[in-house]
Amino acid sequence: MSGYFLYHSIGTFPGKAAAVSTALTAFSQVWCAENDGQWPAALAARQRFMDAWAGLIGAPAGSLTTAENVTAALYSLIGGLPKTALSGRRFLIAEDCFPSLHFMLAKIAGRFGFVLDTVPLRPGEKWVRDDDMLARWQDDVGVALLTFVTSTASHRCDIGRLAQHGRRMGTIVGADITQGVGVAPFSLTANNVDFVVSTSLKWLCGTSGAGILQVRPELLADCEPELRGWFSQENPFSWDLNRFSYASDARRFDHGTPAILASVASLPGLEWAIGTGVDAIAAQNAALTSLIVEQSLENGWSLGSPLDQGRRGGSVMLSLPETIDAARLVSVLREQSLYCDARGSTLRLSPGFATSRSNVDELCHSLKRMIQ
Repeated sequence: MSGYFLYHSIGTFPGKAAAVSTALTAFSQVWCAENDGQWPAALAARQRFMDAWAGLIGAPAGSLTTAENVTAALYSLIGGLPKTALSGRRFLIAEDCFPSLHFMLAKIAGRFGFVLDTVPLRPGEKWVRDDDMLARWQDDVGVALLTFVTSTASHRCDIGRLAQHGRRMGTIVGADITQGVGVAPFSLTANNVDFVVSTSLKWLCGTSGAGILQVRPELLADCEPELRGWFSQENPFSWDLNRFSYASDARRFDHGTPAILASVASLPGLEWAIGTGVDAIAAQNAALTSLIVEQSLENGWSLGSPLDQGRRGGSVMLSLPETIDAARLVSVLREQSLYCDARGSTLRLSPGFATSRSNVDELCHSLKRMIQ
């Protein structure tokens, strides 16, 4: 995967194909065996995935469970909050959030009785400023969702500062850490948010379908998710229709029979990231993204990401001139085994462990020929 600049989409690591194949083959042998050991082994595999995630972000035991994706995780959380948390209050989010979450929130706002308040981008700017979030954030904000690193600008917000303000306002503060976890250090101890949603794609090199929802234990105890099922109970095999009782931990956010395969296929990536160390991954990425930024400034390319490394995630975005066909540019780079993508006129470049300095040099050389 030399020339790979797509860690904002699907990450990779040395030996990924073999590691994922081994994990899935082992699961297949267990699942297809003609005995009664399938479910104990499958649920144990899911638990290993959850334990790895908990260790990665410093989550307390029993506060994290799986979800298909960040949208489903956020919906489940909202459906479990006490009515007073949102009814008649504002849900604060930035315009540069992941669009899927905004689509869902706009649809359910009326049913849950909240006002969706979207903090806008300033004219001509690529990311919402932390100060603009704070200026809009008063004590009528019931829930705020922070985007740790944005997918369109690689802007990294100051979650600690924003969450501290939220505490003073009495707000339930959540974080979507999808685009940053694994390349930008994140811990619940340092950031003190009430809940976290994420997937295992991108810098964690997992598969789709392997999302997570983590909820602070004190908040979790007050949640009664409307999306519930037999796995939401302390004892899933309690089938008395009139005596449902939520599990005491994050299992209450489970519902029907859980999916297993995505967890199995994503665990090798998680284990690789944890074993390599986020600090090491971040240092290697910083060296490569700094080269892209230097070349951009030298060649007069328009940066669509913060200059400050501390305010940037693992990607560098370039704002292409109107005269450039972004799709064509991506195609030409692909022919040179340089893999990236574009969102409109924004070229997204995300080097990782499979990307070398020579790949960056080759990329910048090619861009210099194509961007006038």
